[in-house]
Amino acid sequence: MKAMVDLNCDMGESFGMYKLGLDEEAVKYISSANVACGYHAGDPQVMAHTVKIAVASGVAVGAHPSFPDLMGFGRRQMDASPEEIRNYVIYQTGALAAFVQAGGARLQHVKPHGAMYNMAAADKKIARALAEAIYAVDKELIFLVLANSEMERASEEVGLRYAREVFADRNYNADGTLVARSNPQAVIKDSDLVAQRMIEIIKTGQIRAVDGSVFAVKADSVCLHGDTPGAIEHMKHLRRAILDAGIKITPMKEISHV
Repeated sequence: MKAMVDLNCDMGESFGMYKLGLDEEAVKYISSANVACGYHAGDPQVMAHTVKIAVASGVAVGAHPSFPDLMGFGRRQMDASPEEIRNYVIYQTGALAAFVQAGGARLQHVKPHGAMYNMAAADKKIARALAEAIYAVDKELIFLVLANSEMERASEEVGLRYAREVFADRNYNADGTLVARSNPQAVIKDSDLVAQRMIEIIKTGQIRAVDGSVFAVKADSVCLHGDTPGAIEHMKHLRRAILDAGIKITPMKEISHV
């Protein structure tokens, strides 16, 4: 069977008069878009516009919910209960789903943002709250999760569809977590190295951690960041390398799991 992978990107992270990211360009190189829902970034106008350009480009749309943290861009941990987190996710996912429906499409997936994502990767209760929230909104939605994390296990327990994500431009620790952004080695800036790593991961099912060790992983979707320096060139290069390697690029609905 031909290898397949989804390419996803966080989008719609502008807010009011403030512009962040290059969504109109990035949408040309991906198959799934994670759209901010107003808690860490985005607003109704930005949400509507981002959904419009994604649908017009044939890109599947997902919700990108966060803790209510506009000032910290959703990257600060919050001491919220599982019930509060569940309701945050239902609220934001429902809002984005309405814009997608109004645009003539259907919401494909949900990917938590920032601190919520990182906390859920290691915390069973938070991961379970997220999975239950998504299932409550629409049991056909896909939970986009960090591979080998508590989010993946929570999806299986709840009976929710999921897709396992790896990050194109991020280094990993030996335990499968992402190297903290405060570490100078957190982000990989060489386009050739990013492409080489992703193709190796997709074809071999293994990731080399920052300490040189290797661990197994299944990559259903690759996250591409659209707000880093040279992001569009990185996207072009990686997409071309993946296709040249004989790997099919497809929305995650074609390769998700239960």
